[in-house]
Amino acid sequence: MGNDKTDRREQKETMKNGRIDRRVRKTKKQLRQGLTELLKEKSVKDITVRELSDLVDINRGTFYLHYKDVFDMVEQIEKEMFENFHNVLDEYPCKTLNGKPLPMIVAIFRFIKENSDMCGALISENGDISFINRLKELVRERCFSDWIELFHKSQNFEYYYSFIVSGCIGVLQSWLERGLKESPEHMAKLAEQMIMTGIKVIQ
Repeated sequence: MGNDKTDRREQKETMKNGRIDRRVRKTKKQLRQGLTELLKEKSVKDITVRELSDLVDINRGTFYLHYKDVFDMVEQIEKEMFENFHNVLDEYPCKTLNGKPLPMIVAIFRFIKENSDMCGALISENGDISFINRLKELVRERCFSDWIELFHKSQNFEYYYSFIVSGCIGVLQSWLERGLKESPEHMAKLAEQMIMTGIKVIQ
């Protein structure tokens, strides 16, 4: 009997926690949507907690249950996105691509589409420049050492690599600004063509 009572208490606690988790997810989703809307009009530094809370009809006290301020909110969102982005790249180790990066690039464009609201906001002129720099650094960290081995350590490789990465970020930005009219697969093939053309120059 004692075990049955314990089981019932645990079930109730699990259900309670599940309801709380759903509420938290809903609240954070509303705040994220509100932040995305405000970033279309102004930079992060000009957005106040009151303004964001009023927009999504959430009490400021509720906001402070989850974030210290708007900068903390952006930082937490970016952290979660980069963790998820890491997981995407983990599925495509550069050494297994055999000089054909298309599968990885398709996965990247799909990830961007799934997170297009926040990616578009953070890459925009009102967004966070550190987000773009971290994105570049992540790709560099994950692929640079493998690619430089693959393409024979050309003395100009680092310059071409920087050019290619910046160009790909520009392609992503234009795609987002145009409303994702093309499919991730189409954009990935386009990006791959640009990358491979650049690589042919340095080989």
